[in-house]
Amino acid sequence: MEIPPLETLFEQETGELLPLSGELARIFGQLRLPLRREPAYVIGNFVSTLDGVTALNVEGHMSGGDISGFNPQDQALMGLLRAVADAVIIGAGTMNVEVEHLLTSEDIAPELNPDYRELRRTLGKPEMPWNVIVTAHGRLDLELPKFQAGKVPVLIVTTGQGLARLRKQKWGPSTQVVAVQKEGQIAAKTILATVHRICRGNIWLVEGGPRLLGDFLAENCLDELFFTLAPQIAGRDEQTIRPGLVTGKVFAPRDPRWGKLIAIRRGGDHLFLRYRLKQGPEDANGAQK
Repeated sequence: MEIPPLETLFEQETGELLPLSGELARIFGQLRLPLRREPAYVIGNFVSTLDGVTALNVEGHMSGGDISGFNPQDQALMGLLRAVADAVIIGAGTMNVEVEHLLTSEDIAPELNPDYRELRRTLGKPEMPWNVIVTAHGRLDLELPKFQAGKVPVLIVTTGQGLARLRKQKWGPSTQVVAVQKEGQIAAKTILATVHRICRGNIWLVEGGPRLLGDFLAENCLDELFFTLAPQIAGRDEQTIRPGLVTGKVFAPRDPRWGKLIAIRRGGDHLFLRYRLKQGPEDANGAQK
């Protein structure tokens, strides 16, 4: 089934035009990103229901696809962002939800893989982005194919405590494990410094979860957020914890994080929004301090 193109309602993007071709050009039209920035440009990608739920937390329904309704345009966008990224960064909790999946374009939208591959080739990037997994405690199953098969390069960023646990298992030659501190929560700036040292590149993509995103926002380490708003109301109750975009951090009212809207695209009843971050409230659509 052909994926319908997105309709651009508003656009003030900056950076270089992405060299999209084939189906990607038909679906997305023109998109811009800072492709050669130093330090690397850090983007996030999340999908949320209308009532702010980013994960249902129900067995068998834990993925972002359950939030978007497995919307093909949202999946195509996720694939596109992975195609331009040099490294895709997630927390261990998010990885354990998608244990069989690789953080690649091919994995999320295989029907578009020829165009994704052409995009990476044109941008001069390796065939696959680094898969970066952050785990303070080392609670990962290294017998999973992603750690053994060598299809993608994997970097596990952990602590000395986590490394001790991981060393009880074996990992393949395409997986690197780096302990960046003795124990405790790993700061976003430490993660980025490690990715810069090992993975290199100009665009790094953060896919979650909400706790990791909260850390990046708290340290002002996220440049831009791609945010899909799905036309679903999921609801909450006292028995089921359903996180929003951020978990573990409180910003407003003392230290809020603001975004500047730079694009709105529409795909049916889904809205595809882009926000540039690191902005003050005076830059966010005229809001005042």
